[in-house]
Amino acid sequence: MAVILNIETSNTSCSVALTAEGMVLHHLENMQGRNHAATVSDFMKAMLVFAKEKGIKLDAVAVSLGPGSYTGLRIGLSEAKGLAYGLDIPLIGVSTLELMATQVMFASIDNLEDAVFVPMLDARRMEVYTAAYDMGLTPLIKPRALILEDSDNPYFRIIEDGRPVLFFGNGMPKWRSMTENKAFDNVFFIDNVEPLAVDMTALSERAFHRREFIDVAYSTPCYLKDFQATTPRNKIV
Repeated sequence: MAVILNIETSNTSCSVALTAEGMVLHHLENMQGRNHAATVSDFMKAMLVFAKEKGIKLDAVAVSLGPGSYTGLRIGLSEAKGLAYGLDIPLIGVSTLELMATQVMFASIDNLEDAVFVPMLDARRMEVYTAAYDMGLTPLIKPRALILEDSDNPYFRIIEDGRPVLFFGNGMPKWRSMTENKAFDNVFFIDNVEPLAVDMTALSERAFHRREFIDVAYSTPCYLKDFQATTPRNKIV
């Protein structure tokens, strides 16, 4: 039985879950988006205390690699690396977009075997981090940063294929507002889909059993685009 500590800090929420063979043994979540650095550290300490009290030994650490918040991803990966190194256990990297897709797959209504799952994370303005997957997590659109107003928007090609297409994530409302006047019978919008550590279980356990580990020293987050710093505005006094 593989016991895995899952860490998710890619977005506004911060969550940690201790899982084993598909079961969540313990989990903590903060949905307020405040101070990921302190929160995830406290959550991990609480998980280690819980594991010690229950006589549970960790077999691996899994962390969501993005895309998402630059700061959140760095914090999560740094904490995961430190724990994996300190305990001398493997480190697993999980795609945030695949995480969201599997969450919707497990919660979806029946008769969607041929559906396309499209996670969308807000990347500011009219841009999103996105991908598209079938039920086997085969990428129909590879992970990318997409400007929704782009004339070559790949969403239209997937919609025109006729299969049910499910859009979700905090970047989805921008796309829904752009298509509200279009008659797409095969398009569905799923609300309140947030990447959480409890939903990493299937992906982190699959990676563990396949021995798909990432380098504790040199692995980096999946940003999908370069960080662009902005110059603060001068104060008017």
